[in-house]
Amino acid sequence: MIRVVIADDQGMVRAGLRSLLEGERHIEVVGEASDGAQVLALVRRSEPDVVLMDVRMPQRDGISATRELVAAGLPTRVLMLTTYDLDEYVFSALRAGAGGFLLKDASAEELVDAVRVIAAGEGLLARSATTRLIAEFARSPAADPAAAAALTRLTAREVDVLRLLARGSSNPEIAASLVVSAATVKTHVASILAKLNLRDRVQAAIFAYESGLVRPGES
Repeated sequence: MIRVVIADDQGMVRAGLRSLLEGERHIEVVGEASDGAQVLALVRRSEPDVVLMDVRMPQRDGISATRELVAAGLPTRVLMLTTYDLDEYVFSALRAGAGGFLLKDASAEELVDAVRVIAAGEGLLARSATTRLIAEFARSPAADPAAAAALTRLTAREVDVLRLLARGSSNPEIAASLVVSAATVKTHVASILAKLNLRDRVQAAIFAYESGLVRPGES
């Protein structure tokens, strides 16, 4: 059973998300919060697998709440909720350890899939998120020397996988591009995360840009 907490300042949004998720097998909504200040205590009390975290909330926004959860070392994963025009602050949340983001106009199927992906410990990096990451690094494209040096821990094939991952490719798409199986790609991704001490695909994509492996404007 996947246990979920919903954090959003709009009651109708929380009710809609609860109704949708509770209609799914193996998903249970165990709590709701109307602002970021309530989230940490609620997570400690209800021990959810996933928090659906709105970006903009009163008293403490979703970004601050995410940083607090990650800093506390809690195993709960965070799935950020945002509008179609992705808030510039979501990038900071991804770097802080959020597992990914979901647009508020996503379909019911996309929401359920996202919750399951995040609960499984994977990162959710939509192509639109990749575009925003590129835009962020276009403003400050200098590579981090420490991140660049860490690339030497990877094999040549792992570097190829990381480059494609950072551009938003799924495992099947990476497999097709490199002419290997999806299972092989999954193994490479797991190895990349372990070698670089990264949490998920989202942080791996960020690392790829920070290291200079992938640069804004590259096709």
